Amino acid sequence: MSASNSNKNSSGLSKDELYQVLLAPIVTEKSTRAAELHGQAVFQVATSATRNDVKAAIEQAFDVEVESVKILNVKGKTKRFGRSLGRRSDRKKAYIRLKEGSDIDFAEFQA
Repeated sequence: MSASNSNKNSSGLSKDELYQVLLAPIVTEKSTRAAELHGQAVFQVATSATRNDVKAAIEQAFDVEVESVKILNVKGKTKRFGRSLGRRSDRKKAYIRLKEGSDIDFAEFQA
């Protein structure tokens, strides 16, 4: 293996790029309910992120095992600002299901 590939993992991203995949945890009533009922965590992720990128970033950042990743594209709303129309930007969020016995501690996450 060459030196340039030694810093890469199975998803093909370096450690720095993996930490840019996860933007922020989403803490809402819906995400809290998903955590309680289904053992899922919800994160806002980069719009270019794939399932494999998100899985690798979560496993590396929190030292947990990920069972599945579901990704949603959230379209930005059209809003009115006085007479003119504006549009919020599109975003992407990921629902992560952890394997039994794994848990994410959000206090130790530093993006």
